[in-house]
Amino acid sequence: MNRFPYVGQVAKLLLISMVLMGMGAVEVFGQPASPNDTEATIQTTKPVPSGQKPARISLPFTNAKAAALIDVKTGRLLYSHNGDAMLPMASTTKIMTAIVAIEHGRLSDKVKVSGKAFGKEGSSIYLRLGEEMSLNHLLYGLMLRSGNDAAVAIAEHVGGSEEGFVYMMNEKAKMLGLEHTQFRNPHGLDAEGHYTTANELAQLSAYALHNSIFRDIVRTQVKMAPNPYEKWDYKWMNKNKMLRLYEGADGVKTGYTSDALRCLVSSATRDGQQLVAVTLNDSSDWVDHSRLLNYGFQAFPMTSLVEKGQEIEGYPLQTSSEVAYPISVGERERIVTAVSILDKNSLDARLGHRGRLIVKLDDNVIATVPLTDSNASASSPASSMPSYEGQAATLVGKWFAKMRYVVGSLFGA
Repeated sequence: MNRFPYVGQVAKLLLISMVLMGMGAVEVFGQPASPNDTEATIQTTKPVPSGQKPARISLPFTNAKAAALIDVKTGRLLYSHNGDAMLPMASTTKIMTAIVAIEHGRLSDKVKVSGKAFGKEGSSIYLRLGEEMSLNHLLYGLMLRSGNDAAVAIAEHVGGSEEGFVYMMNEKAKMLGLEHTQFRNPHGLDAEGHYTTANELAQLSAYALHNSIFRDIVRTQVKMAPNPYEKWDYKWMNKNKMLRLYEGADGVKTGYTSDALRCLVSSATRDGQQLVAVTLNDSSDWVDHSRLLNYGFQAFPMTSLVEKGQEIEGYPLQTSSEVAYPISVGERERIVTAVSILDKNSLDARLGHRGRLIVKLDDNVIATVPLTDSNASASSPASSMPSYEGQAATLVGKWFAKMRYVVGSLFGA
């Protein structure tokens, strides 16, 4: 006689319980919330559906020693070839010169040309000794004609000295997290210890293009500036041929030295998406940049993932902003969203915030969207914020209901 008649049933029960726990589990991002946590993720939504058909887009070919492609709005690096190699960058240095001057100088300031600036070798806008020009016009001469004399004049005015300005450039690089970029001068002439990488130059350019003054300067094809010594004005034509060769081109900077060889940073905007391409030491940069930009627009179109005011299923909440992100065709199915609810007693909750919608691509968070009361519940005061614990409890209740059904089946209850 079997002394343990229910051993088999118990084993089955344990096995089925484990399966049901897997079925009823709620996926969360991060660790379980402690009693002191102000927010906890309580639901993960399904991946964003895809209406796209898979298509193979070949990687672009370039002759560059190093290359990179980045989406300006999101900062997502879309392509990199030898992108972490530390290389000289010639006059693309002036991207950092310009953004530091814009952020720390006054465009209306009159800048006096020193002997050091007047005598600077290399490309020039032919400033005269003692000439005065506004910082604004000098920036156009810097970026359109790559004037080394303009670079030194700007550096001395904004930084107090060329050395002081170079210190500001390097501090800015640290602030932006550019760990493999170092400046020795504001113009880009060859110097030991003056280098960057294609990836970091792309990141710097994307940062600079968020500044409206910088954007206006680098997309300008022709600029006129007052000439105090002649009857005619200065007329500067932009050296960046991409502005004329590529549809939608709107920047950024050319460069050449005997050590760095041909360097180019270009940008273009199509359908509201702006990309930056970078090549260092590339003998066919105009053609290669067209390939890089074409690849980016085709392979990583800006795709809407979340709409502003979008209702959150199962919650009286809606999103307060939209999310668009450059994704390839195969990535759409790997986008997952999760709802994170704020503690109703937190300061943010009292100010009307209810939580966040977290958007992830694989294991990487690509966006977080604040959640507010939906239109249907917007009239409710913040103090009467609805409790969401019951919804989580409902999931547990469903699990126990399944368990009761299984136990009843096994033991005839």
